[in-house]
Amino acid sequence: MIKRTSRLGIPGVTLLLLVLLTSLSAGTPPAVPDIPKSLKWSERMALSIIKNNPEPWMIEFSEEPVWSYPQGLVLHAFEEMDKQHPRQQYRDYIKAYPDVMLDEKGNIRTYDAASFNIDMVNSGKILFNLYKRTKDEKYKVAIETLRHQMKWQPRTTEGGYWHKLRYPWQMWLDGAYMGAPFLAQYGKRFGDNAAFDEVANQLVLLEKKTRDARTGLLYHGWDESRFQPWANPKTGTSPHFWGRAMGWYAMALVDVLDFFPQDHPRRNEIIGILQRLAPALQKYQDAKTGLWYQVVDQGAREGNYLEASASSMFVYALAKGANKGYLDKQYRKVAGKGFKGIIDNMIEVKPDGEVLLHKVCAVAGLGGNPYRDGTYEYYVNEPIRTNDPKGTGPFILASLELDK
Repeated sequence: MIKRTSRLGIPGVTLLLLVLLTSLSAGTPPAVPDIPKSLKWSERMALSIIKNNPEPWMIEFSEEPVWSYPQGLVLHAFEEMDKQHPRQQYRDYIKAYPDVMLDEKGNIRTYDAASFNIDMVNSGKILFNLYKRTKDEKYKVAIETLRHQMKWQPRTTEGGYWHKLRYPWQMWLDGAYMGAPFLAQYGKRFGDNAAFDEVANQLVLLEKKTRDARTGLLYHGWDESRFQPWANPKTGTSPHFWGRAMGWYAMALVDVLDFFPQDHPRRNEIIGILQRLAPALQKYQDAKTGLWYQVVDQGAREGNYLEASASSMFVYALAKGANKGYLDKQYRKVAGKGFKGIIDNMIEVKPDGEVLLHKVCAVAGLGGNPYRDGTYEYYVNEPIRTNDPKGTGPFILASLELDK
């Protein structure tokens, strides 16, 4: 099994080879090149990620290669960046992850189909362009493996995907991003119209089950059975509005529309959800900084904090929604205020140009062992990290949208 041996691990070669050879010939230790401060924020962050994680499987602070969703999030951001700032280095970095994680037959290493973990679908998004470009069947086999999972994913009585087999009868906002953009892209690439119907059903159900009419915000999760201690006995919803959960959902809304047919009968329903969510996000944007809190509606309550991943996700979704015409153009200004807040309050630039994104919630969920009860105290006491991929990926996407 491959393991992380150092922060400058195994190949990372496309970034380092020239400097390495030059340094060796001069008899001096190799040095990683500085990151130019003249570049756009998206590229500065991307090069910082490569510098710290020469192999993309390392992105989630991993010691060994695993098939997981944060890698797909960041590498999707690299795909989008390559459209605006083309570099072979970015394409090589994207390809390096599946080329470690897939064997020659297309089997996905560390993937467990029987767990029906919707998180595991997200990284499949980066396989479509690789298959189109290389025609290598291993990518298509892996894509079909993940599509097969979605066909058999356990469901609520109305057809909503369970988040995982071990979380029965539960829909989480996180799952919208993990599964829906992959399905929508599959539908467009392979003519699977049923995939679009599935995507629309998931997104509409999530809003129906989690939206709070008073605030317009969305609760993190919903338990159809009402069995979980965190579930409201009447509504089934979890107790609080976690920022990143809504961020996942908002990103899913704008991303699936990239692939949805213009004449699909439910396309406008998805746009309508975004149009209802946007004013709620604007309402709860911190007036001073332009950022959003970990528990969105609780403001400066003791323990709450302005959180980087949710803020980056909201900036991205609002900017993209405005750029695409789904939202009024004024939401681009809302997004711009948020991005300025991220730069002013959460970004640090080291002397060598490396970019650090602070104040990223490492993880949050519901249930499990030890049990996560969804209380306010739970959310504000989860670990906080710097340059967590759940923040850096959306930061790149947000920067790219505001550069358009």
